[in-house]
Amino acid sequence: MNTPISPATPPTDAPFSAEVWAKLPDYFTHLPHRVQINVWGDAESSLGERDALRLARVLARRFETITFAHFPQRDDYPFYPVLGVMGLEADGSAIDYGVRIIGHPGGNQMTSLITAIQAVAFRGASLAPRTRLRLTKLAQDVELEVISDAEDEAGPALAKHAFGLAVATPRIRAFLIMADVFPEALLRYSVNYLPHTVINGRYHVAGALGETELLQHVARALNP
Repeated sequence: MNTPISPATPPTDAPFSAEVWAKLPDYFTHLPHRVQINVWGDAESSLGERDALRLARVLARRFETITFAHFPQRDDYPFYPVLGVMGLEADGSAIDYGVRIIGHPGGNQMTSLITAIQAVAFRGASLAPRTRLRLTKLAQDVELEVISDAEDEAGPALAKHAFGLAVATPRIRAFLIMADVFPEALLRYSVNYLPHTVINGRYHVAGALGETELLQHVARALNP
């Protein structure tokens, strides 16, 4: 159970400025569904893992709409920390919508974490009706990897669209990869411009994308 902390000023362990702390209730106080932030990682292994655990723990203590769970590293995750934003049913069971953030979401990517939480809490309700209709016709699984970093101002908007698609259909999983934490991702995909989207590991799109554009690229990736 969460132990609420004062909304007036951030606690000493909060990774936020007082200004950001004051704005968080606008995003999290009235979520229609509760969410759980799962963090895979070891606080003793790296600063990023320790910061991610601290971030999730502080949010869960501050907001009744957010809970937190810590899990050890897994063999199938090459980078840590991994943050997974899960939906919560009334009985407390978690729903995995395939929403992941790889690396501590610093800088502009704090906004990406906010959008991930909202996408799950609102069950993707912000998607356009036409997008929802097209997603019902999706016949293949899709993995979206959005590569961004703390300085990338366009990354959060793209991540929002990717997370929204993932929540709306079990066919899509969305990963935001923090390239400043894991430059290996830049080398692996020969990325020269951020944000960068990789669909199913082979189809690449550089630059910002709107919701409709992202879905169009998904269709092209599946039907080359």
